[in-house]
Amino acid sequence: MPTPKKGARLGGSPAHQKLILSNLAIQLIEHRQLVTTEAKAKLLRPYVEKLVTKAKRGDMHARRTVASKIPNKDAVYTLFDVIVPAIDAERTGGYTRLTRVGNRKGDNAPMMQIAFVMERLEKKAVVSSAEKAAAAAAKETPAEVTEVEETEATEATETVETVEEKDAE
Repeated sequence: MPTPKKGARLGGSPAHQKLILSNLAIQLIEHRQLVTTEAKAKLLRPYVEKLVTKAKRGDMHARRTVASKIPNKDAVYTLFDVIVPAIDAERTGGYTRLTRVGNRKGDNAPMMQIAFVMERLEKKAVVSSAEKAAAAAAKETPAEVTEVEETEATEATETVETVEEKDAE
């Protein structure tokens, strides 16, 4: 059994907190974005991320598991058949984005917008160059690899000698 959450809960009891998160998840799925308080948004994010991860599996067991968390059939349908296919298949997490939108006028509570990330996942230049280098290294023969390693080792020792000479001055 998991240990209970420490500190204050959103609504008082554990059951009430589950209902709040369930209702917020339904609203987020229906509207694709939601503006709520910072505390609720930060608790809602991992809740929804786990639902999307299960929905990406797409089988009946995953659908029933998600339906036990959010009892709205239309929201379950929307999550499985509309939102998950629209999310980039290469994305392995980070399905939602939190954005601060200022404070609420009445009680000055910090507000955040939580929304689904539908953009394609773009790899950084460093990652793509590293993948190209790894693919090239896999294609090289062992003789070529040793030549490359010897060249790199020679360059490294020359660099170390240059640094030591500068330090001596």
